[in-house]
Amino acid sequence: MHRQHLRPLTGPSAPPAAQRLNTMSDHLALLQNTPLFTGLSLEALSALLPRLGASVRHYGRGEALVQAGLPSRSVGILLEGELAAARCAPDGAQVPIVRLLPGGVFGDVLGGSSMASPVTVTAQSPCTVLLIPYQQLLAPDGSPEQLLVLHNLLRSISDKYFLLMHRVDLLVLHSLRAKLAAYLLAEAARAGQPTFTIPCTRAQLAEYLNCDRSALSRELSRMQRDGLLDTYRSSFKLLNEAALRSHLQ
Repeated sequence: MHRQHLRPLTGPSAPPAAQRLNTMSDHLALLQNTPLFTGLSLEALSALLPRLGASVRHYGRGEALVQAGLPSRSVGILLEGELAAARCAPDGAQVPIVRLLPGGVFGDVLGGSSMASPVTVTAQSPCTVLLIPYQQLLAPDGSPEQLLVLHNLLRSISDKYFLLMHRVDLLVLHSLRAKLAAYLLAEAARAGQPTFTIPCTRAQLAEYLNCDRSALSRELSRMQRDGLLDTYRSSFKLLNEAALRSHLQ
């Protein structure tokens, strides 16, 4: 079995300072659009990152950035690659929590806790990550830029709380059709129209709903046959929202 190793956040493997700064500069536009740095100009962000102690790290596929059972004291932003967070169930199965693409933020909820991480965050491909010591975010120097980042951090934590509650609401529904109806109705509401594209593949949707991919495909085919929706890959059109809502009762 392939063992996952936790790469140290500091040490001889860290790239030189000049290389770290160049790497951060290459990704400033991406960082500016993340929940943590929204509202900052490129110039302000470029000047702020060194003051926050930000550093860039590279991880190979299969390496763990955060290990369940160990503390996590950094906030990370994925610059390149793909990450997945999973939790170990009592029976030993890995329960997927979330997948992250470039711009995704992790550790913002875990970093401020006195408890060990309940999840493992693993690189699904070679990854480049920006890491910021959590204590640096909690100790602003009084500048408007750092105060804005602290405000963004608190808002991000609150948003993730509500997203988690939404997923819990889905998982406690008794049937797969009810879970799909709740998920697709929420996505339609977010899009503001009955035709939309979900931000994941069928396999990832099955992981999110904690169901078998084949069962998911069969249920979507039945829902299409029953005139509830049309679907092609990740695109959906809801044809009867009232009927979909009836499955939530």
